[in-house]
Amino acid sequence: MAVVDFTLASREPYADGVSFGEAGPYEQVDGLLTFAVDPAHEVNRVIVDLDKAPRDGDGRVRFTADFSVVVPVDPARGNGRALIELPNRGRRRVVPMFNRAPADAPVTRQAHPGDGFLFRHGYTVASIGWQWDVVRSDSLMGLAPPYAEDGGAPIHGQTIVEIRPNDRRTTYQLSDRIHTPLPVVSIDDPSAVLYVRDYEDGEDSIVPGERWKFARETGSRVEASLRHVFMEGGFEPGKIYYIVYETDRAPIAGAGLIALRDVAPFLRAPSELNPTPGDFRAVYAWGVSQTGRFLRHFMYQGLNVTEDGVPAYDGILPHVAGARRGAFNHRFAQPSNQSTPTWGQMFPFADMPSSDPLSEESGGLLDRLRALDAVPKVVYTNTSAEYWRGDGALAHIDSAGTANLPEAPGSRSYHFAGTQHGPGRPGQSRTNANDGSSARHDLNVVDYSPLLRASLLNLDRWVTEGVEPPPSMHPRLGDGSAAERRDVLDTFRGIPGISVPDVERLFYLRTVDLGARQAEGVGRFPAVEGAYYPSLVSSVDDDGNERSGIRLPDIAVPVGTHTGWNPRDPETGSPEQVVSMNGTTSFFPVTRSERERTADPRLSIEERYAGRDDYLRRVRAVAEQLAADRYALEEDIELMVANAAERYDAAVAAGAEVEPLPADD
Repeated sequence: MAVVDFTLASREPYADGVSFGEAGPYEQVDGLLTFAVDPAHEVNRVIVDLDKAPRDGDGRVRFTADFSVVVPVDPARGNGRALIELPNRGRRRVVPMFNRAPADAPVTRQAHPGDGFLFRHGYTVASIGWQWDVVRSDSLMGLAPPYAEDGGAPIHGQTIVEIRPNDRRTTYQLSDRIHTPLPVVSIDDPSAVLYVRDYEDGEDSIVPGERWKFARETGSRVEASLRHVFMEGGFEPGKIYYIVYETDRAPIAGAGLIALRDVAPFLRAPSELNPTPGDFRAVYAWGVSQTGRFLRHFMYQGLNVTEDGVPAYDGILPHVAGARRGAFNHRFAQPSNQSTPTWGQMFPFADMPSSDPLSEESGGLLDRLRALDAVPKVVYTNTSAEYWRGDGALAHIDSAGTANLPEAPGSRSYHFAGTQHGPGRPGQSRTNANDGSSARHDLNVVDYSPLLRASLLNLDRWVTEGVEPPPSMHPRLGDGSAAERRDVLDTFRGIPGISVPDVERLFYLRTVDLGARQAEGVGRFPAVEGAYYPSLVSSVDDDGNERSGIRLPDIAVPVGTHTGWNPRDPETGSPEQVVSMNGTTSFFPVTRSERERTADPRLSIEERYAGRDDYLRRVRAVAEQLAADRYALEEDIELMVANAAERYDAAVAAGAEVEPLPADD
């Protein structure tokens, strides 16, 4: 077993010892895992630079990772399943998302229990640090990686950092947002180049060297820095900058992939080190956004097999990952990077093998696992935002945009219609806490958590009972449910108060060429981008609501239009572009007179429904059908009805001209 030590940091009651139904109270155990792996083992050879790491006396490579597990105090009262999450940029997200924790719950070592969903169902929930550049703290989990060396000396090479300003500041760290930077070898690096482009696929221009330097502004002075870049007058909001430079730090980012793999058999096997009794009937892996892409990368690299030849996970749930992977296993990888063209944007995108006429390659995401007979059951869940990001449809439509791809026998794919990257709610801030970008319109309010919860329990029954989940639901060619983004945007041009982005400046996926050593995981930057992949989304009805995917009552019985895109706020620059991951909700006019006064093409609420009670009767019928079809849980019918009622009340309150609605029957 690759886990050779567990250092206990704390063991304490979870959520003040509250009891979660039949599972009873839980406790949380936190500590540090030490891994030791054989770099020459066949299953580890895909990890870039692992063979260049220092070794212990047994010839193994060691590293440590933060570990946390929330387990029933009486394990016999649990359900015998373990759900292992990858913290998103160090933050534990699985409990807040599945348990619908309050939006203002702080990010702390103990996640807010929310409504207790995972624990009421008896799951043991673990979190494993995997990301080398997280600034670790009591609330942020990470990994201390091994570093690649050349004859005992640091490895030098070229790296790239993306900067996306939302305000005019002079100094940025040489990292993705707030993470640990890869320092420049010299502040006078003659090879360093700063590029700028106007939008995602715009032409690069070189910023003259006299305008910037490796330095930072601190108060009233500018001082040299190996970890910062400075521009006199500030970086321009809305532009995209890339800085290419030489570094001498080569953390082996792929160690995070090994940590994910090897924590599963550690948790399964009873031992003196294991803080749980082990003997789990099934173990699942879950990741959201960045870590959902990490799970896709994990499967693509064929890593669901341990050094002992045993499959690690029975089921995997990548959430809002689209069709991409990420910066998780190459030299100088910065895992939080999400849009710089690297290995994560490359073919293959779909599970089953296919041919790509653009890159002239063939293959499938699960090819390596299929050859090892270690393919887990997989349930992919995505929102409209991943389709509007430009890549979502490539997971199930061929890269020529001409045919639906066959589905892998052990996979399901669900598109949550009319949703944004994170679950919506009324009153969200339009400022993205991750990167400081700001959306122009109010954010999408659709809460897709009932669909996410059903996806987990459906996967569980598939693994443990052989009960297949309901059919995949997503846009398809041939039935009118998949459409070009240009055509979809035309529907919105007459809706008052909605600004339509420039379709030419949306996100697109393109072929990527990283140079002669690309296959080794060593890149030449910036990448050369080539042909454009098709970018299809769900078609919409006359209201602008999506036709395909799983349609919650908010979409099937709407009081507004809900999208997976939202333009940038003009104050943050480039208002013709969209904010990544955000959608918008535009409520219908409340009355017919309001509709006529504003020339809104959509029917008003009073023209659609005979009052609130009539509306909620229709909502309940949709919710009950979703539960009957197993896309939602029976226990969440009341949640879906309550969500819809809240949105109805918000729509009425937001009406520009609120007139009395007809009395209920």
